[in-house]
Amino acid sequence: MLRIKMGVLTALLLAVVGQAAQAQMVDVTGAWDLTITTPDGSVSGLAILSQDDTKITGMMGPAVTDMFPVEGLWEGNKLIILARPRKGRTTAFAKCELTGTREQMTGTIDTDKGTIKFIRKQRQN
Repeated sequence: MLRIKMGVLTALLLAVVGQAAQAQMVDVTGAWDLTITTPDGSVSGLAILSQDDTKITGMMGPAVTDMFPVEGLWEGNKLIILARPRKGRTTAFAKCELTGTREQMTGTIDTDKGTIKFIRKQRQN
């Protein structure tokens, strides 16, 4: 009987932990204004992201006409985005780690120990 109760308690605990992890994940689908800040200064850009459960794909860059592919993954409450520059191109970061809300995310980039900030773009009617 104790073994059954422990099994039920374990199952309930796992369900609660799983729901908590899902609750921390933010739907990032859409367009975002972004700012990368390093000791050398700041640069603005744009990100357009799509989300399928915990997987993120999209494009980022300084302008709509100058974007590179990105892919990412939710790990707990942290979104990790990897830059996939085209051949012969460079990017401001190879990896960034973000936390935040549906409207704003902040985090760090791997180059020059800089920061990155995403603010959701308002839809134009």
